[in-house]
Amino acid sequence: MSYKRIGDYIHLVDNRNKDLAVTTLLGINITKNFMPSVANTSETDLSKYKIINKGQFAYSAMQVGRDETIRLALYTDDKPAIISPAYLVIEVNDKNELLPEYMMMWFQRPESDRYGWFISDSSVRASLEWERFCEIQIPIPDINEQRKFVALYKGLLTNQKTYENSLADLQLICDSYIENLIKTEEPELLGEYIEQSDERNNDLQVTFLQGVSTNKVLIETKANTNGLSFHNYKVVRTGEFVYVADTSRRGDKIALAMNSVEPCIVSAIYTVFRVVKTTELLPEYLYLWFARPEFDRYARFHSWGSARETFDWADMCNVKLPIPDIKVQEAIVTIYHTLETRKRINEQLKNTIKPLCPVLMKGVVESMKLETVEN
Repeated sequence: MSYKRIGDYIHLVDNRNKDLAVTTLLGINITKNFMPSVANTSETDLSKYKIINKGQFAYSAMQVGRDETIRLALYTDDKPAIISPAYLVIEVNDKNELLPEYMMMWFQRPESDRYGWFISDSSVRASLEWERFCEIQIPIPDINEQRKFVALYKGLLTNQKTYENSLADLQLICDSYIENLIKTEEPELLGEYIEQSDERNNDLQVTFLQGVSTNKVLIETKANTNGLSFHNYKVVRTGEFVYVADTSRRGDKIALAMNSVEPCIVSAIYTVFRVVKTTELLPEYLYLWFARPEFDRYARFHSWGSARETFDWADMCNVKLPIPDIKVQEAIVTIYHTLETRKRINEQLKNTIKPLCPVLMKGVVESMKLETVEN
């Protein structure tokens, strides 16, 4: 086995969407994945767009040097899609000589990206044109060896996807549980269960500064805090909530979060509150209610003002929601915690699998070196 010129194993395909039979428009990102196109195509002639089929690659020669990434993606869906005419569609000449999946594994290596950056041209776009891409050399072992590497990698991906699909079932259970409560439980005023907190950081004992995201989590603040005194900042204790009343510039979402970790401080303009009847309303259950997209729409609809619309404390207190028996709330929260734990495990699985391509390809290179020494 030796390094082979990739251009001897691949060719370009240029099938256009002339009859407009294909409507799924995709782009490719720097992580080498397909994604729904964000381009405005309202007045675009899609008959000029290129059709891509299962087992073919989409390749963008532009900005390889700028992004330090060879923007290449293998299309694996059974249904054809269309991509920009600016992309190239690549197909393997003979799958008994080179597996598309093996080729994709090689180009998922960071070393391949660095090499692509190194050989890209010096134009404004720092492109890696087709002719130069074809000159790249990769190790191409026996087809059976390729199948072994691909089978191992695909097996790990399949297990991760199966685990990921199970998350949708848990999410459906959470959502259905709450939807059923809306239909069967009499709603109650939230104001009967919560109160504002206005604890200030007078002694500067709390130094953990946070902001609030529309994704309903606390985040590292983006504010410039140089020279600021944190005496007047509000303290958010564990289990308390904080939200930003202004909803007019946040994409129809309300920035709100529950602090589930150590005490932190937030801007004095934020509203901090807590549940006072925790034997009747679990803070975690309330958070699930807030995390629903329906609550974002509710908060936006009930915001008031002119240039700046706000969802004030009185509006928060007027929220109505079903408050079932505490045991029912605990059951819903338990399912939610299980879901969140599995989401974290799923991300860990993906992060574990991602570096395996370089490891597997290193095995190919090492075996090639061994063959060379023995010969």
